[in-house]
Amino acid sequence: MSALDAELRALMRRVTEAAILPRYRNLAAGDIEDKGGNDPVTIADKESEELLRDGLAAIDGSLAIVGEEAAHADPSILERLDQPCWIIDPIDGTRNFASGKPPFGIIIARADAGEAQSGWIYDCLSGRFCTAHRGKGAMIDGEAVTARPTGQTPPVAAISLVFMQEERREATKRHISPEYELVDIPYCAAEQYPRLALGANDVSIFERTLAWDHAAGVLWLNEAGGKAARPDGSPYRVNEWDRPGLLGAASSALWDELADLYAKLD
Repeated sequence: MSALDAELRALMRRVTEAAILPRYRNLAAGDIEDKGGNDPVTIADKESEELLRDGLAAIDGSLAIVGEEAAHADPSILERLDQPCWIIDPIDGTRNFASGKPPFGIIIARADAGEAQSGWIYDCLSGRFCTAHRGKGAMIDGEAVTARPTGQTPPVAAISLVFMQEERREATKRHISPEYELVDIPYCAAEQYPRLALGANDVSIFERTLAWDHAAGVLWLNEAGGKAARPDGSPYRVNEWDRPGLLGAASSALWDELADLYAKLD
């Protein structure tokens, strides 16, 4: 494990122990707010982001910082995604966390020129630590990982319909869902991307593609030998955060099959 990876793991662990786990299953009613559209935020999200921001600034203060909660309060912060920057999801899976159930985690990415260059995904309950650096492969807890399909027929799919418009949701149910064995989505990108590489899921569809949810996971899955890209095959870019549609798969062949089906929705 590189020195930078060790620093990030230590930071994410400290923040988990200081701001997240003490609030787990211990939130008062006033500790949870709705940002709109059934998108909750808790006091732990805000405290975690503040601690992560300070920790990342200490590691490399030359980078701009884009945090999920800061960007919600001030959307102009999203303009920093065009710059070299840190991207923070202080608690990914807040809906689960606020309900007192797993999974949830911390996601951090380092991006430049609109693309993630490094990514770190920390599972707050198990301590699983996924890392990736562009061109250097993907790792879990310091060990190299290679994406593997489930081997099942039909393939296993986790399809997020939550943020789709009704017409597209129904089209997905008609044209894509019947081709797969459907499983529940974890409502947590920090869990969904590992599932695509570790033989649990074969493919996944994401409609909302915010940078803090996907920058690290897309890089990690691609570096593991799976594939995550826009439905037209173009690469995911962190500064195209408002562009819908992202497909992930355990292999290029599985991705191609899903992309062919997805194209029929248009």
